[in-house]
Amino acid sequence: MKTIWFHMQGYRDLPDDFHKRYESVWVTPPTDELCDPAMVAKYLRWNVEELEEADDLGFDGLGINEHHQNAYGFPVSPNLIASILARRQSDAALVVLGNTLPLYNPPMRVAEEFALLDCLSGGRLVAGFPVGSPMDTVGCYGIPPTQVRPRYYEAHDLIKKAWTTKGTFPFNGQFTKLRYVNMWPKPLQQPHPPIWLAGGGSVETWKFAADNNYTYNYLSFNGHAAAKGMMDAYWQQVEQAGLDDNPYRAGFAQLVVVADTDAMAEKLYLKHLQNFYSKSLHIPAHQAAIPGFMTKKSVEYNLRKGAKSFSGLIADPYNATWKDFTETNKIVIGGSPETVATQLEEAARNLRIGHLMVILQIQSMDRELTSYNTRLFADKVLPRLRNIWDKEGYKDHWWPAGATRNQVVQKEAAE
Repeated sequence: MKTIWFHMQGYRDLPDDFHKRYESVWVTPPTDELCDPAMVAKYLRWNVEELEEADDLGFDGLGINEHHQNAYGFPVSPNLIASILARRQSDAALVVLGNTLPLYNPPMRVAEEFALLDCLSGGRLVAGFPVGSPMDTVGCYGIPPTQVRPRYYEAHDLIKKAWTTKGTFPFNGQFTKLRYVNMWPKPLQQPHPPIWLAGGGSVETWKFAADNNYTYNYLSFNGHAAAKGMMDAYWQQVEQAGLDDNPYRAGFAQLVVVADTDAMAEKLYLKHLQNFYSKSLHIPAHQAAIPGFMTKKSVEYNLRKGAKSFSGLIADPYNATWKDFTETNKIVIGGSPETVATQLEEAARNLRIGHLMVILQIQSMDRELTSYNTRLFADKVLPRLRNIWDKEGYKDHWWPAGATRNQVVQKEAAE
């Protein structure tokens, strides 16, 4: 299994009563009142240092994404951060999950910048194509909700055609019209970098992944137990498409906190979990569930399955206990290395995932605690996860060609 150190890059210094005083962590939080650019400068340096440390500690990949006008996570342009990491001498994948395609006009900007990153990194790029959240696409960038997915499909088609077509060509789409499409440069990986999708419950994304033979990644903060129904439905879609059950077709994001003992983990991390779930996921329904953003089919599916809101399973996370997070609702995996490794292996097999986006920096955690969490995970947990699927003989066809980390180790283990 591949483990990606995924960085949300949230604002770490929100006031304790944030969830009571402000409407939302996204779209409308008053930046002049809450966001200190001097603190952002410090946090951005910490973010890059933490990603570089994860690279040095042997994680298979480094994960970053795109969001706007929020304190939940402000990488803004993941390609800027990726360019810093791409220049390093490394064999880890750069998992940009990803560029929110409907936000780019024209989407050629994504094609060009991803190609540049692929060349600069030596073919280590994973090209993530998310549809985007309703908060980013509709709330922040003003796209009509019923246009988000059509714009996404058109952008996807343009980018792939630009990467794979020889010579210059015109593109005459509904939203993008270009007389000359002429890629400079084209990606180093041919015919293009592996494309990963990111989803949060739309059934169309499962079908799009299966139709195009892409990896589907379920991004949820409700934990692996709550994700079981969604992932089972995705695997049913894969089976209906006549594809194999290779676990590398799927990925999942999971919050993880590790300490020397279970008791120490509770002491170190509980306040940060309370902070994250009460503040970073504080989003009202009128921003997170905009009419017209999700198709009728997806709305019906989520209603049938009783899907939980973006803000999670716990009604009052600010006062939630360690047991609420780790046992009762199982939204966080936390404890000693043995506890964490055992539960992560169980989650990987239960969801049938070959790519784990592990979230080890949780909003208010400082640089020192993040480093402690990352190092202990790398030393005591990561080695136990690598060979989960080796006996079955699955190969990861969705991993960048230049990201060769641990391939020799995995081959020896399989033999």
